[in-house]
Amino acid sequence: MAYYYDNLKLDKGMYREAGRSFSQVLEREDPSERYKGTSLEGLDAFQRQLKRFDIKVRGAGSDVVEKFFQTSDAAVLFPEYISRTVRQGMEEGDILPHITAAVTKIDGLDYRSITSESGGEEKELKQVAEGAAIPETTIKVQANLVKLKKRGRMLVASYEAVRFQKLDLFSVTLRQIGAHIARTHLEDAVDVLINGDGNENPAEVTAIAAGQDLNYDTLVDFWAKFDPYVMNTLMVSGDVMLQMLKLPEFQNPLTGLNFQGTGKLTTPLGATLLRTGVLPEKTAVGLDKRFALEMVQSGDVMVEYDKLIDRQLERAAITTISGFAKVFPQASQVLEL
Repeated sequence: MAYYYDNLKLDKGMYREAGRSFSQVLEREDPSERYKGTSLEGLDAFQRQLKRFDIKVRGAGSDVVEKFFQTSDAAVLFPEYISRTVRQGMEEGDILPHITAAVTKIDGLDYRSITSESGGEEKELKQVAEGAAIPETTIKVQANLVKLKKRGRMLVASYEAVRFQKLDLFSVTLRQIGAHIARTHLEDAVDVLINGDGNENPAEVTAIAAGQDLNYDTLVDFWAKFDPYVMNTLMVSGDVMLQMLKLPEFQNPLTGLNFQGTGKLTTPLGATLLRTGVLPEKTAVGLDKRFALEMVQSGDVMVEYDKLIDRQLERAAITTISGFAKVFPQASQVLEL
């Protein structure tokens, strides 16, 4: 049986369509709906093209990099392979999904987030007497733009140096690039949570008295400060994690059993505990992940496709552009030891 994907013409122009990624263009030209009920069901348009050219990108039987350049059509797939592998590295072990309330993708570089002005009694849904005014919550655009930062790595290698390398091994390097990019994104996110996004909204800081050790009472008091929000996520530096694990309350058998079985820690207060090296020492950031932070992305992972398709790997840039904005400032707070 002949399939459309076998005869699809690929060219560089598929990377240049405004507002569409290469994968989206492929999917438009070769919709996955056509393959329902066939052996190709479950593959997206890019994966079908890998199958078309018999390119295996993972496992012990993976092909070498040169396999992408056996035909001009197959070479067009190489930048998308790099983009996807870098993105995979960004997602592996990434804790950003655990602290972001929303991800907004834009096509430009200018973006203003929104915030809500409400506090005290305005947050309460009280009974409204007949003819009385209904309490208001005002949503407005932030005064300052979200600061978008370009982050990336330069891929420096000659085609001759990598042409006979297995794609499975080459992917390890690309995933590492993705992991480094994800870490810088996390650094940006933590900076916004602590210091604000430029709209006069730094986090409230609770400082423990000098010489006082972290104890469970301190954590409970910190947790109580979040009302009407809920502290469902707690990011801590490595030294704070050690102190918390030594507290008697964290030696609860169920807490230990969950950690041993899944590698995930939850506090006795019900918050997910995340350790990260991007936080300063003696620092913890509590937040209600549902309301605290917005991630803004301008496009996806970008690669210099012209260079890669033409086998000019030397100094080919792999970049992302993103920024962060606070949604409700009171939904995140800082604890300093």
